[in-house]
Amino acid sequence: MAPPRNVVKIAVQMRDAIPQLIQLDQVTRPVWPPSTPPPTSFPLPTSILLTSAPASVRCQDLEAEWLLGRLQSGSREVRREALQHLVLLAPDMTFAQEVISRDGLQRLGTIIEDGDDLGEVLALTLRTFLELMEHGVVSWETLSIPFVRKVVSYVNMNLMDASVQPLALRLLESVTLSSPALGQLVKSEVPLSRLLVHLQVGAEQLQTKAMALLTALLQGASPAEPYTHTHGLAVLQNIIHSAAPLGDEMAHHLYVLQSLTLGLLEPRMRMPLDPYSQEQREQLQALRQAAFEPEGESLGTGLSADRRRSLCAREFRKLGFSNSNPGQDLERVPPGLLALDNMLYFSRHAPSAYSRFVLENSSREDKHECPFARSSIQLTVLLCELLRVGEPCSETAQDFSPMFFGQDQSFHELFCVSIQLLNKTWKEMRATQEDFDKVMQVVREQLARTLALKPSSLELFRTKVNALTYGEVLRLRQTERLHQEGTLAPPILELREKLKPELMGLIRQQRLLRLCEGTLFRKISSRRRQDKLWFCCLSPNHKVLQYGDVEEGASPPPPESLPEQLPVADIRALLTGKDCPHVREKGSGKQNKDLYELAFSVSYDREEEEAYLNFIAPSKREFHLWTDGLSALLGSPMGSEQTRLDLEQLLTMETKLRLLELENVPIPEKPPPIPPPPTNFNFCYDCSIAEP
Repeated sequence: MAPPRNVVKIAVQMRDAIPQLIQLDQVTRPVWPPSTPPPTSFPLPTSILLTSAPASVRCQDLEAEWLLGRLQSGSREVRREALQHLVLLAPDMTFAQEVISRDGLQRLGTIIEDGDDLGEVLALTLRTFLELMEHGVVSWETLSIPFVRKVVSYVNMNLMDASVQPLALRLLESVTLSSPALGQLVKSEVPLSRLLVHLQVGAEQLQTKAMALLTALLQGASPAEPYTHTHGLAVLQNIIHSAAPLGDEMAHHLYVLQSLTLGLLEPRMRMPLDPYSQEQREQLQALRQAAFEPEGESLGTGLSADRRRSLCAREFRKLGFSNSNPGQDLERVPPGLLALDNMLYFSRHAPSAYSRFVLENSSREDKHECPFARSSIQLTVLLCELLRVGEPCSETAQDFSPMFFGQDQSFHELFCVSIQLLNKTWKEMRATQEDFDKVMQVVREQLARTLALKPSSLELFRTKVNALTYGEVLRLRQTERLHQEGTLAPPILELREKLKPELMGLIRQQRLLRLCEGTLFRKISSRRRQDKLWFCCLSPNHKVLQYGDVEEGASPPPPESLPEQLPVADIRALLTGKDCPHVREKGSGKQNKDLYELAFSVSYDREEEEAYLNFIAPSKREFHLWTDGLSALLGSPMGSEQTRLDLEQLLTMETKLRLLELENVPIPEKPPPIPPPPTNFNFCYDCSIAEP
């Protein structure tokens, strides 16, 4: 951008002083450069050059030469003053080029390598060197090995000026990121233990620069290198849990550290199973044996080879593999071998939970079993997506999860928690194989919501994610949808409350009409056979329940032909579930559990004795409709899940209809204030007075 016309630059050199470039505002006053405070008096200059901007090059040329000359002085104080000026002027690109062209970097490098002064002079030299190098005029790869080793020695020293080590760490970070060869030298010369010492001190600047070098060394590292292990605990205790708030730079480095650590999993994620690998075949067999051959006992001893292969194939199917050859399931990338690593880790580090998962689902009906292998493969893909495994690091992101710095195998431990969560959610949803994708969507939401809370430990994550049940997820979805639609504003909530009685009356009317239509029910004999049908309905005047047996395949009979009647006035109570006499004390089998959810009874008076009319609803919906209808007849509230859903649907529809004319009109949170009453009410209008 061109300088303002009213500003000119004057190059001024005083006798025995550093040349200066002064900006002169012809409207106001001269602006003295930041390197030197304005003098109280102006001695006669040896030369004055009134110029436009290009003439500043000549001034900087003289100043660079003069300052570099003073660096050769034998006086420590002279060198310190020269370095103070160099630090202030080095950010200027033109000045930096002048210094570099006069071998300024080499002169600064000599001071750093000599290390005669480990205090302020060395700190100023390192800062000036960094400022000059960051202009990109000279490549970091040109630095010599002795120079880098000398800077490394400053990092490894125990007793060092507090201002020197952060600068030395910053320089080594730049070297590591810019030169692979010198980066390997730094990696070999700076032990991990030394960086952990710097991370444990209380100095924020030193911690930040040590973390920056650690993340730089991790880039491109292999999982076998020492820098990829054992750093989590120190970082967690001394940085994340520190009383002082995290700075933006430290938060970014923690994000990078987490991304790089998780990125070490990418090779396994991208590698499919090799069908010719003996090691991988043995790992698959170990997975099967951990579930079906406890304590190493072989269940196939003495069997022929064909019989044993058939037994293994059946056990792999019970494990949830889709193909007869389980290796084919792991040929998909991602997740590749990372899914196998997760399954093996779960089987070895949580053997009881692993066996319980597999055996529990093996004993379920086929349509309700949760396939362990298929779930593990898809869950590994899901975790990689949520944690962005293999994606490049952002330049500005600061989003990290503290729980990943508590232990080395954080990803595998997270899988162990997540696979048990998946099984729990599967049971809550009463899912079948056809519902697999729906279950995974719910699990994704459970994990994403909990990770967003940034729990400080894996145990806290386990507690929070298990509290986020399927029902809670549905409730949160509903709440968020209502927020998006604006239906949770106080005026809207007030409107919904006013609409509820009318809409509940509609639901009550619909339930009674459904009872009047009647339903076919099956009788449960003592042998648990459902071989007889009976029909029950409510009379049109809502005073009598009419019922009787019906032949198989016959259409529902007209109410007047039904032989049995039960006056509604004689009904004492409505019973559901285990309280019903016809399912009470029938054991705890799975079939009985299904009956509990569909059973209801009405107790009534018969010849001064209590009797029961027992029902087994043909479906969950019919159960809700009949229990709601009977509750309405008895004057009790209708509390079924179906009533809640119907009421919410009707409220949403009615509210939207009433607010059609207010589309795109913001609804205030509070009603407008009512104006105060007038000071008096002595007012009237005299109609006899003619208006002018």
